[in-house]
Amino acid sequence: MSLLILSMIILAASGLLSLCLGRNPGRANAAGAGGAILGCLLGLVPAARVVASGKAELFSRPWDVPYGSFTLRLDALSAFFLIPVFFLCAVAALYGWGYLKAWYHRKNLGASWFFFNLLAASMALVVSAANAVLFLVAWEVMSMASFFLVTFEDEREEVRKAGWIYLAATHLGTAFLLILFLVLGKQAGTLDFNGFSASASIAGPAFLLALVGFGTKAGFMPLHVWLPEAHPAAPSHVSAVMSGVMIKTGIYGLVRTLTFLTPPQAWWAWVLIAVSVSSGILGVLFALAQHDLKRLLAYHSVENIGIIGLGLGLGVLGMALDMPALAVLALAGGLLHVVNHALFKGLLFLGAGAVAHATGTRDMEHLGGLVKRMPQTAILFAVGAVAICGLPPLNGFVSEFLIYVAAFLNVGKPGISVAAGVAVAGLAMIGTLAVACFSKAFGVVFLGEPRTSHGEKGHEVGGAMRLPMALLALGCAGVACFAPWILQGMKPLLSLVTGLPGDAIQAPLSLISRPMGLVVSGFFALVAFSALLAWIRHRLLAGRTVARGVTWDCGYLAPTARMQYTASSFAQPITEMFHAFLRTRKEETAPQGLFPAPGSLSTHTDDVFSKNLYEPAFRAVERALVRLHGMQQGRVQFYVLYIAATLFALLIWNLR
Repeated sequence: MSLLILSMIILAASGLLSLCLGRNPGRANAAGAGGAILGCLLGLVPAARVVASGKAELFSRPWDVPYGSFTLRLDALSAFFLIPVFFLCAVAALYGWGYLKAWYHRKNLGASWFFFNLLAASMALVVSAANAVLFLVAWEVMSMASFFLVTFEDEREEVRKAGWIYLAATHLGTAFLLILFLVLGKQAGTLDFNGFSASASIAGPAFLLALVGFGTKAGFMPLHVWLPEAHPAAPSHVSAVMSGVMIKTGIYGLVRTLTFLTPPQAWWAWVLIAVSVSSGILGVLFALAQHDLKRLLAYHSVENIGIIGLGLGLGVLGMALDMPALAVLALAGGLLHVVNHALFKGLLFLGAGAVAHATGTRDMEHLGGLVKRMPQTAILFAVGAVAICGLPPLNGFVSEFLIYVAAFLNVGKPGISVAAGVAVAGLAMIGTLAVACFSKAFGVVFLGEPRTSHGEKGHEVGGAMRLPMALLALGCAGVACFAPWILQGMKPLLSLVTGLPGDAIQAPLSLISRPMGLVVSGFFALVAFSALLAWIRHRLLAGRTVARGVTWDCGYLAPTARMQYTASSFAQPITEMFHAFLRTRKEETAPQGLFPAPGSLSTHTDDVFSKNLYEPAFRAVERALVRLHGMQQGRVQFYVLYIAATLFALLIWNLR
């Protein structure tokens, strides 16, 4: 535990040092990135130790805050979430060191690194806090630090708008968490987590409060509206951290709350499954309709939160119906996807940042042909794309395979068949649409020819930005390679969450480990065989003259980039199919006549929840508040009267 505290101290201290060096951008950049990497690497040691041993570590000191205590507890659940937090923050810091060099003479990098390191430290404190007051303080610090990182380029109007949307959303979620902890604390007589429990009368409302409060941070629909605004606005290494691990603090909080509310009720699972399937399908559909590469990735975070929630929902249902195999496999898949998503989504956001850094734009309609100009970035982005689609042999397949198996094993069983069928159908649809979406993203950005000058000026980024992407790509492959052993290492975590003994957890894990290992090994063997064939081909062609020519193009010898699919045209068949959900606006000029003028097609898809739910609701609140302006008389006497009336009403309430 001392190493964990030391890591948070180093993160905070290096952030302060970077802030003090703000006038010297080179030193501020080095101090912030170096301190972040050192602090995160130190923090990985106790987290890995607790995950391996399953033995919890405790640190507690008195704290002169009402109902608060500075109590940290590092158990299997906390340690499991700390590993992706520290690993992704470390590689993102290295990437940020290279990425932020372009802002040396435009921005105070000391402030940026101060908030980045504060964000990393506060996330570590969130998942290790064992007192509600300490948790909420850390949660608020995390929210404010990420707000200032989102508004890094605050001179842009869309960035300021994104920051305020995020700030409003996160504080609305925090309001529900405050009520949740007050409810649990009142019944327990303490705000320490080890004393929390819930009677049957408050367990249901407490679950709903947790789902809304933590679900807002995680990005469940329809609470997701801040994600597609905030993630594209932030610098790319910050987007990777926010999407890869910060939103997972919402998942951590939900899982931790479920451990307070045992035994779970079946309807909780149905709510989770319904919300998660909706989030997964709608998230990937909205991603398909996007032209901004980072906005596309932000909607995929909503999709993957849906996959995680689907695993949690099936797991809760297994616990409620006393079906250990379902609970263990589904929860293992959902929790492992937390780590997997951190790896491949971090990789994809860093890859998108490399593209934007090299070309000056994130608009896919202005890109193309980058595989020739950025070959290493293209390969690494392709690895992330395969992983996020859940295709073997990478890590996304492993966690989704676990959820699939958990559902398939229970198709046809009474009380569970509908949930299992919904899970299988939902996962299949999510995976299919994800393949279509990343075929579009990779094809439009990296293949073909440049559509504008942005694509033509693309170039490979520096080593400090490529190395973190390579580490994350290796992580995607490594989790898949060692999946059977990783699952065995998750036994203490699964025992803590489900309350099952080791034998009950070992049986389903043993059932799944061998076939999963065979599938992954088979696909890696296929990849190795393909690489061998490519090497043999290269050797056979060595020393020979190889001619290159254009592909057959129906006899037309002057192809241009305008003949390629655009992001809009590639996705049009699917977006038309789901127009009822997406409400995509289309502007089309079709060619006409024997000698037609150039045609065009452009589409724009607003977030229907933001446009049709939140905007009208906030406008209604604004109109209602405007009517209260008459109470603001500007006279002290009236304000004293308001205070006296409020105190009198509270006194009457107390005497009632």
